[in-house]
Amino acid sequence: MSVNADLRRERAAATFQPELLTHILDGGPERTRRRKEIEALVLNDPDFQHEDLNFLSRSQRYEQAIRKSSLMVMKLREYGIADPEEIYWFKRTCLGNFPEPLGLHFSMFHKTIETQTSAAQKEKWLPLVRGVKIIGTYAQTEMGHGTHLRGLETTATYDPSTQEFILNSPTVTSIKWWPGGLGKTSNHAIVLAQLYTQGQCKGLHAFIVPIRQLGTHEPLPGITVGDIGPKFGYDEMDNGYLKMDNFRIPRENMLMKYAQVEPDGTYVKPVSDKLTYGTMVFIRSLIVGDSARSLSRACTIAIRYSAVRHQSELKPGEPEPQILDYQTQQYKLFPLLATAYAFHFVGAYIKATYHRINGDISKGDLSELPELHALTAGLKAFTSWTANAGIEECRMACGGHGYSRCSGIPDIYVTFTPSCTYEGENTVMMLQTARFLMKSYTQVTSGQQVSGMVSYLNDLSRQRIQPQHVAARTVTVRINDPTSLVEAYKSRAARLVESAAKNLQAELAHRKSKEDAWNRTSVDLVRASEAHCHYVVVKLFTAKLAEVGDAAVRAVLTELCLLYALFGISRNAGDFLQAGILSSAQITQVNQQVKELLAVIRPNAVALVDSFDFHDVHLGSVLGRYDGNVYENMFEWAKKSPLNKTQVHESFHKHLKPMQAKL
Repeated sequence: MSVNADLRRERAAATFQPELLTHILDGGPERTRRRKEIEALVLNDPDFQHEDLNFLSRSQRYEQAIRKSSLMVMKLREYGIADPEEIYWFKRTCLGNFPEPLGLHFSMFHKTIETQTSAAQKEKWLPLVRGVKIIGTYAQTEMGHGTHLRGLETTATYDPSTQEFILNSPTVTSIKWWPGGLGKTSNHAIVLAQLYTQGQCKGLHAFIVPIRQLGTHEPLPGITVGDIGPKFGYDEMDNGYLKMDNFRIPRENMLMKYAQVEPDGTYVKPVSDKLTYGTMVFIRSLIVGDSARSLSRACTIAIRYSAVRHQSELKPGEPEPQILDYQTQQYKLFPLLATAYAFHFVGAYIKATYHRINGDISKGDLSELPELHALTAGLKAFTSWTANAGIEECRMACGGHGYSRCSGIPDIYVTFTPSCTYEGENTVMMLQTARFLMKSYTQVTSGQQVSGMVSYLNDLSRQRIQPQHVAARTVTVRINDPTSLVEAYKSRAARLVESAAKNLQAELAHRKSKEDAWNRTSVDLVRASEAHCHYVVVKLFTAKLAEVGDAAVRAVLTELCLLYALFGISRNAGDFLQAGILSSAQITQVNQQVKELLAVIRPNAVALVDSFDFHDVHLGSVLGRYDGNVYENMFEWAKKSPLNKTQVHESFHKHLKPMQAKL
């Protein structure tokens, strides 16, 4: 293939080897090799070729997704791919940017049955799940309640005479609404319902509920199930509704690893009610990685296209420059590129932390669970909000062509944006993190030490004993040193946590109700959580630099890390000034330094997006093609539009011509 001359020049000018950076992102050269090997299995397989989904109807898109999902299951067996990471690579290459109707079967459904069932239940259900003999989804959200789990209205009432649970959707708002794969694909669901036994409500528990007849796929009597209709995106996914009417399931279908109902209806309480959070925490940790990948894809498209697109003139009479040479374009895109890298490292850290702490939990050590819960909730919100806004910024940075579906960015956006809501609405997630921060702050003020990512709060009590003069504190930040910037972010987080805690205490003094005080401080609490998460991201990005062996790669990652941290300061300058962390003169230096870093990063911009190593199939973009041949391919893409199947559209004869004849 002939590569666009601009992109060839950009790649030749890079100061580092992109494949070395790819190895770091993948976790080592061996993993890169294996990933490429798995991707090649899909890319070279004619069964996975398909026409552009943008030209298909919703029903056709759903059918294509089911076809590919079914093929995927068979091919994964055929190739013997069983490692979760390798399965993810395989699926990502099959599906490009699009969701799959079986997605929840392999994630939430499988994970919940794996982690929340007794040994006997595992023996019964896991072979059926793994063999895809049953297809499941996770039915938690209802029409009237999402993130507020205690408000869910579906009931499961135990009948000791038959040893069955009777499931009911007592109100219209209690109808399960939104679960992916529920509408047309699944024949089972894990249903979350309020458990009633011996006349008492024991709160929310999970049940395995068959919803369709195996073999015929017809809904079972007492079950009303279907698709909720078109959405902003996710056309391939049959998000569904489920209404249950006195639907009976055996007692053994309650997930019984932690809580149990005995045959006579006696309720056995779990050791900790936090243990069932496992699946949620796991999925939230995945969303952090997903934020990184989705933003990386959008950055790859926008930066490559900005290197190919020439527009206007910087100097009269000279050739039109690449739009990537305009400082304003760099200011839009390079901080997002730095953010994508930051989120990659945070995603890897969260995943490793989840697996480590999960190991401790299985040994009965729950000490780190509250922090893990708070950290995944906060970072899920922080990264998905930032990536969501960033993807849209990338689309607009592509000008008019960014609005075309051929750019690939609209698809990335509509597929990613629901993650700001699902698995916990972001503002609610931030307030959960704030609860943990307030608890930690209270511990520190009562003389206890706190550990983990909140250990910076321990410094607050020390500062009270030796109050430093504000002016003396400002000089300590060296704006070209990532480690020093970590300290600045740490001080900002501590100040905002302290300020929110004091505002909360002041509200409590005025009002009797704790809930009222919390609500009236919630804007400050969300800001404190955001500052905490921002600190964690800067800290983890900076920590990563020390692990990088290759000097050229380390240099370019250090520039990105500095840009990420300094851009964040310039965007939140008020916080740093108000807390006396930086002086006005230093903020001016920060703004200047951001502009200088744009120029430093410019020669490596294309190599930095190449390092993400997305195949064109992953990008699904005419604008972001590796070869940069944008215009020829845009014309070819447009010709394939279904409207172009005939020269004259039938509406001309049906409507336009009769109208013209009558006028």
